[in-house]
Amino acid sequence: MKKTIALSVFIISTLTVFSQKETTTYEEVIIQGNRLETPFNQATRNIDVLTAEEIKKLPARTVNELLAYVGGVDVRQRGPFGNQADISIDGGSFEQTLVLLNGVKLLDAQTAHNMMNIPIPLDAIERIEVLRGPAARVYGINALTGTINIVTKSDEQSFVAVNTYAGSSFEEKEKGDGEGIYGGGGLQLTGNFNTKKQNHLITMSQDSYNGQRYNTAQNNTRLFYAGKHKVNVKNGIEWMGGYTYSDFGANGFYAAPGDFNSHETVETTLFSLSSTHQLGRFKISPRISNRYNEDDYRYLGKDIDIARSKHYANAFMAELNTSVETKIGDFGLGWESRFDEINSSNIGQHTRDNHGISLEYRKVFWRKLILTAGTYVNYNTDYDWQVYPGIDFAYRFSPNWKIYASAGSGQRIPSFTDLYLNQAPANVGNPNIQPEDAWAYEANFQYKRKTLKIKGGYFYRSISNYIDWVRETPALPYSPINIGENLVHGIHANVSQQFRIKNKHSIGYNVNYTFLQPSYKSEENIQSKYVLESLRNQLIIGLNYAYADFSIQINNRFIERELNTPYNLLSVRANYDIKDFSIYADVSNILDAKYVEAGAVPMPPRWFTLGVRYVWRKG
Repeated sequence: MKKTIALSVFIISTLTVFSQKETTTYEEVIIQGNRLETPFNQATRNIDVLTAEEIKKLPARTVNELLAYVGGVDVRQRGPFGNQADISIDGGSFEQTLVLLNGVKLLDAQTAHNMMNIPIPLDAIERIEVLRGPAARVYGINALTGTINIVTKSDEQSFVAVNTYAGSSFEEKEKGDGEGIYGGGGLQLTGNFNTKKQNHLITMSQDSYNGQRYNTAQNNTRLFYAGKHKVNVKNGIEWMGGYTYSDFGANGFYAAPGDFNSHETVETTLFSLSSTHQLGRFKISPRISNRYNEDDYRYLGKDIDIARSKHYANAFMAELNTSVETKIGDFGLGWESRFDEINSSNIGQHTRDNHGISLEYRKVFWRKLILTAGTYVNYNTDYDWQVYPGIDFAYRFSPNWKIYASAGSGQRIPSFTDLYLNQAPANVGNPNIQPEDAWAYEANFQYKRKTLKIKGGYFYRSISNYIDWVRETPALPYSPINIGENLVHGIHANVSQQFRIKNKHSIGYNVNYTFLQPSYKSEENIQSKYVLESLRNQLIIGLNYAYADFSIQINNRFIERELNTPYNLLSVRANYDIKDFSIYADVSNILDAKYVEAGAVPMPPRWFTLGVRYVWRKG
């Protein structure tokens, strides 16, 4: 750890001798809220943005892999190559993070294991917004420790992108898993078609791998379409639909070592329809959406008659958001209703409704002080009424310096798996557990001068009624309980800079560090399934160099979790552009680290990937 930090300090001190040139476009980004939209330079919360240009440079092919390079985000995959992943933020659990696609919640009431079934390739992403901390007043339930919003492209210029790739560890397949070596590949197609009044984004992707150890092969298909129609200056309509199919070997995912032949198939569909209407100073935005998920898990693989779990989960959502600009500030008012249902072989048939009202206020004083406050009032058919307020502010001392702080609250409602699962003797749900409630307080600073960006901060978070799966002895099944209070002190720091050198050379760096100190006020003498695996130390270092049409990006991620062995993941991407073509080569896990992120699934060894990307643009 000390060597890694020392390396980052040396890199920063060395690079600062070069001249600088402004290249960033962060200030132009508008952070999407359900009601109040905020320019990035006026944000009053701790928000990180991953842009399309940054995405292109990273050695990643899925959203899961991308998020691993964002500070404070802990990506724990049960399978390689962007397969099933659990996403947590700042030491929270995977159930406490809310993921959205163009503002539509991807919340899965069965289990958050399925939340990252996202139907889009990377060429379709305009940016990814990561908000750290509770955000109930903005996004409602389950935005407990943070929120991730994926925003797709709607370029004014039409384009078609084709990305194909193949990779391998060049390791021989294990006994009983066939002949040859482990490897696979994929194809991603993205088309954006624009007219004077309409925009259409269409994507298709397919990838297939024979695994990286016994029974880890997978086959994934993703389809997505998003459209916009500008009726006139004051009215517009938007819609989107997506489909994800994932079929994979689940060796070690849930019940190791007996599940070495297990298999799982997950299918997800998503639909939304929304409109925007400007009525004088009022902006009104209604939206309806639906997410349907099928999960078929077979413990014995090919044997479908015994030890099989089938789940059908459906969620329908209706929203109405309004905002108005006045002389005394901007106001936002929102209403949402969510209707969840599940029909499952080992969870049963259940329904629940959730209704919420949001109120927000935003005011800019003297062009320097920005104040935002609001509350979320929630009613759930199982848990009655709750109120979750929040307030934050930002003050800009100069064009370069800004401080910002917040106090906010949030809630996480137990999943149907938490409540009703019956998988004895391994796991049994608990219908008596209560929702988790959180309060968090943070203070941050930001400095920006040309391409140098420095930001850091401290936060304290308290989660009451913290839910974990526990058991008293190995002979008993795991069952969820409200184990007590989860307290976390955390600090974060980020430094990045880009330099333009003579003769078409450029070089840059990005250093992200997160330190978390969790503590628990809970019962003693219990075995925890999740709480003792939370993130503690995370250091992400990125270096990039470009000359003319050639570029190279090197990244190292140091990760330490509670009671787990720390590990380093070093990766590199080299890219060469030839007119409309890009040829790239990735090497992941260069040091061949042996590590496990979730379950009992050893992650891939050193992996080599070669890809070709073609982009056609109209005009």
